[in-house]
Amino acid sequence: MQPISFARSFLSKGLSKSVGKASVASAVLQPAILIGVLGCAISVNAQAAVGASTNNDNPTNGLQLISLNADEIADENDADNLSNIADMLDVADEPDDSIDSVPDDSALTDDADDIDTEIPAEVAQVSLNAISPETLKTFVAVVDLVRRQYVDAVNDEELFSNAMSGMLTKLDSHAEFLDAEAYENLRAFTEGDVGDIGIKVNYQPEAGYWVVTEVIDDSPADKKGIAVGDYLHQVDEFKLDEGRQVNDVEQLLTGIAGTQVDIITSKAGRRKHTTTLQRNNSHPQIIETKLVDGIAIVKLPAFQNNSREKLLEGLINLNAPISGILLDMRDNPGGVLTSAVSVASLFMDDTDVVQVQARQNKSRVLSTQGDAILKPLPLVVLQNRYSASAAEVLASSLQAQKRATIIGEVSYGKGSVQSVIPLNDEQAVKLTVANYMTVAGKQIDEIGVEPDVTLSGSENTWEQKALELVKARALDSGIRFVRKNATKE
Repeated sequence: MQPISFARSFLSKGLSKSVGKASVASAVLQPAILIGVLGCAISVNAQAAVGASTNNDNPTNGLQLISLNADEIADENDADNLSNIADMLDVADEPDDSIDSVPDDSALTDDADDIDTEIPAEVAQVSLNAISPETLKTFVAVVDLVRRQYVDAVNDEELFSNAMSGMLTKLDSHAEFLDAEAYENLRAFTEGDVGDIGIKVNYQPEAGYWVVTEVIDDSPADKKGIAVGDYLHQVDEFKLDEGRQVNDVEQLLTGIAGTQVDIITSKAGRRKHTTTLQRNNSHPQIIETKLVDGIAIVKLPAFQNNSREKLLEGLINLNAPISGILLDMRDNPGGVLTSAVSVASLFMDDTDVVQVQARQNKSRVLSTQGDAILKPLPLVVLQNRYSASAAEVLASSLQAQKRATIIGEVSYGKGSVQSVIPLNDEQAVKLTVANYMTVAGKQIDEIGVEPDVTLSGSENTWEQKALELVKARALDSGIRFVRKNATKE
């Protein structure tokens, strides 16, 4: 598999497909992309991310997905002895010192001088036979029991895929096993896709529940058996009641294409159950720009590889003088971390934006690069409780430098970094490898960014309130942005 270049730093959940049975034990996994989104974050090679920021045409140029070399993968024939339940039980009784763990080089950079990638001594070089034979027997017995007794026939590939997925999701809510579709959607997100699970819901007072009113054919929800009339009780850790708004629930179900979400549903009068779905019902996102009384209102839905360029293009297309900017990042789930840094570079020069802290307490600081084209313009940032990850990085850095006024409500509080590690051409693992903090060293994860001006009530009025704040600081004479090759009339 050839390395695949990415133009942005955000990746989401999702690699799942069957993996060569013995390949994982001997493969050296290498991280490719760092993400920052609601419920997930993508890790980017930090060294590439810093260098990429110097290229104004492509701020994330140089980011790559790194494939595993053929000689790093165990011979698939070695797994044939584990092809059935009986053999697996036998193997569980026999020690095998030849299968050892390999130090994981996963980190933000390949430069060992910057990040310590050594496996802690207590878990390094642990032989597989250190796992209790009883534990292995129990696992195999559970698989066998499901195969024989579960109400529906279950494919073995699906069982083992679910086992790998469960192992990762038990680590934290952002780690996951990505199948081919989720992996591709995650890569597509770098070009502008946000996804959902393909349902519409409304609160029905007579039932006292949120009820599924529409299921898109062949969507992730449809494939998992979610049907019109089902009750929706919870999305991830958020319980739903009559106090929620439709927009709240939609934003909980929406995120970076390829990421996963857990929902708790029930048939009327039946037991609740949890379903894990990937947001593979993707749809392109665009940066919307409009001019109101000389103020450019820019709606930034997510951070993608071309966000900086699209933002500037939107300002140019206004074809009018601009005396201030309102940057609306409500419901922005994050995205490519280096994209957030490149957008920050439009407003500030020579400024530290974020600290990325990996294992062993070593950290790297990402800073603005290039000309701060929009530095003269007053700036107000609008956020809500669903503004997350890379959106919080940008807001916190602008706030710390007193470059912008943050208005709205406390943001989501997503401050961990995930590395998307390819296993093969179609599968990957998204694993939390670092945290990011404000340049002042303040934690973002589970805390969020406090606004300078707090808003409450209907969000329909927030834009106007933010607009009034920008107007009070607007330039006396605006700035018109044109393309370099524009012809003078």
